[in-house]
Amino acid sequence: MRTYQCNRTTSETDISLELNLDGKGVSSVETGCGFLDHMLTLFAKHGRFDLTLSCKGDIQVDDHHTVEDVGIVLGTAFKSALGDKKGIIRYGNMILPMDEALILSAVDISGRGGCYYALEIPTEKVGTFDTQLCKEFWIAFATNAGITLHIRQAAGENSHHIIEGAFKSVARSLKEAVAIDPAFAEEVPSTKGMLA
Repeated sequence: MRTYQCNRTTSETDISLELNLDGKGVSSVETGCGFLDHMLTLFAKHGRFDLTLSCKGDIQVDDHHTVEDVGIVLGTAFKSALGDKKGIIRYGNMILPMDEALILSAVDISGRGGCYYALEIPTEKVGTFDTQLCKEFWIAFATNAGITLHIRQAAGENSHHIIEGAFKSVARSLKEAVAIDPAFAEEVPSTKGMLA
């Protein structure tokens, strides 16, 4: 089982996390930010990742530190749970419809973190959630996971649908990329012999 467990405490957030890449999509998420909880719950479900995550953050300021730090910790967890990356498919992509929104994501578990983000979210808020934090989350996640991540929006008018489509699409892309190919279970999928 490819799992990771950690605690990370700063002056802004206190986070504990357990991740199982080979799970069933079961999650328990409490960050103090309801919209982020919703996104991470469906991320776990669609990626088939088991995720237990709690965060106590300075949300009296705003949600920025919580959202970014959760992205950092979740990215670190993916990188750690993948270990030497032997046998992984490495690449994954998904074009996902979410009602009127159509979101494309593609990932390469390259060892080189990078987020190439092109969502046009029409409103500044979804409920109380600041929509510009969506980009901050994915930058933090991709950088700390060592994953090259592209997210593109082909269509979409509803901010909730666009963001939800992105979380679902990336989850499905990651599910494909982290899967083990039994024919290459002892090989790292790189001519360099390592992904770093």
